[in-house]
Amino acid sequence: MIRAEHIIKAFDGRTVLNDISVEFATGCTNLIIGRSGSGKTVLLKTLVGLHEPDDGAVWYDETNYTSLGFKERKLIRKDIGMIFQGGALLDSSTVEENVKLPLDLFTDQSEEEKLARVNFCLDRVRLENANHLYPAELSGGMIKRVAIARAIVMNPKYLFCDEPNSGLDPISSRIIDSLISDITHEYGITTIVNTHDMASVRNIGQQILFIHEGHADWSGNNTTLESTATPRLREFLDSDR
Repeated sequence: MIRAEHIIKAFDGRTVLNDISVEFATGCTNLIIGRSGSGKTVLLKTLVGLHEPDDGAVWYDETNYTSLGFKERKLIRKDIGMIFQGGALLDSSTVEENVKLPLDLFTDQSEEEKLARVNFCLDRVRLENANHLYPAELSGGMIKRVAIARAIVMNPKYLFCDEPNSGLDPISSRIIDSLISDITHEYGITTIVNTHDMASVRNIGQQILFIHEGHADWSGNNTTLESTATPRLREFLDSDR
């Protein structure tokens, strides 16, 4: 579980997040939606610790993450997997080397143990035998699947996904959605997805937070989404059709 309590964040005097309180459940796909500039990316970065809130607190289970120092946060960060918008693979490294990087940085496992874990994760995202390919040899969908493999290689408790379907065709997007959903449920991960892809919202949105101009304007799930009478969310949904 990850919980935000009364989060306020401003840049250059402009309030981007205004008293946001929300709880993201364990073992389900939690999605953050909203128009560009609504504050959803800032919220995601604040939750993961890339931005510090001006007020309020972020909790990881029973730990106040906001109150921790750098060394104490490292213990939680080892339990965090992150899928960046563009995949963020190292161009000069192979698929295997990209996926193995967190193990190289944060564990003292033997090379044999690391490779076994890498191969397990690549198989999990349906990229077996792609170990020695380079990012330039991969399609956009394959890059995102490598990014997922890297994100889960440390067996994280928390998974953050920043626009995981950005730039992908509809078929590849559905594959990524399915992988994120399956991994979340299979391993009981607290997964938070920042997205503008309404097909993803309707497919895997077990818990949805709609942000409007820095406010938490609505929360629900993909079953209650379409029947909402919340004016700004209704306008947002209608503009996507």
